[in-house]
Amino acid sequence: MTAKQRSQTVAAAPPLSPDFMLPDPPMIPDLQRNAQRRRIETALACHFMRRDDVLVAGGGCLRLDPMNDGERYAPDCVVAFGVDPEAIIERNGYLISEVGKPPDFALDVAAQCVGMKDRAIERETYERYRAPEYWRLDASTRWQDAPLAGDRLTDGGKYVPIEITQDEHGRLWGYSEALGLNLCWDGEFLRFQDAKADRFLPDAVELAHDAANARAAEARARIANARADSAEAEVRRLRALLRNRE
Repeated sequence: MTAKQRSQTVAAAPPLSPDFMLPDPPMIPDLQRNAQRRRIETALACHFMRRDDVLVAGGGCLRLDPMNDGERYAPDCVVAFGVDPEAIIERNGYLISEVGKPPDFALDVAAQCVGMKDRAIERETYERYRAPEYWRLDASTRWQDAPLAGDRLTDGGKYVPIEITQDEHGRLWGYSEALGLNLCWDGEFLRFQDAKADRFLPDAVELAHDAANARAAEARARIANARADSAEAEVRRLRALLRNRE
């Protein structure tokens, strides 16, 4: 049974006002965490950008009951397939009872102010929501034994740990059935690998670097074209002088 099949649909919520919005979750000032989040979200958003039924987002509330302010969960990244991304964004968060299913993939990046108890509660919550996969990244290993850990929902509705392996370079690897991608912790950043293409997905920094290189190449091409036009004009001028002398 696939992760999508294990994610049971949820009974539809009573109609909400079109202007109903979930509240902003509390912001945790953590520059390293935010840098990880940006790179993760950009890599996945670019990977799935050709599909209009995929949501890749982070930092918004995740709720089952729209009116339950006790649900304060805000994953750093969620990916959901077969949904209306714009409708979810308009709600300012992911409302499971309205979408009809939990996100297929959820990931949290550990913050220094979040403790073991909070992580255990969050894991139980995602399991109760029947999210097919729940991943945690903790670079400091302050709250878990290894930087990278994940759980996958079984047919019985319980989480089991996803196998994490270490290669000869010390990198940690895990496979996401939900995304069809490998996750790799390289000691500095979480990367995603397209196993079929045998390549890492470009992240925000790499995309910005590529864009800068493209702009530089375009500028060099414009300069080269201008020089060629100038040289051609000079050739025409000299030919005209020769014809006049004849």
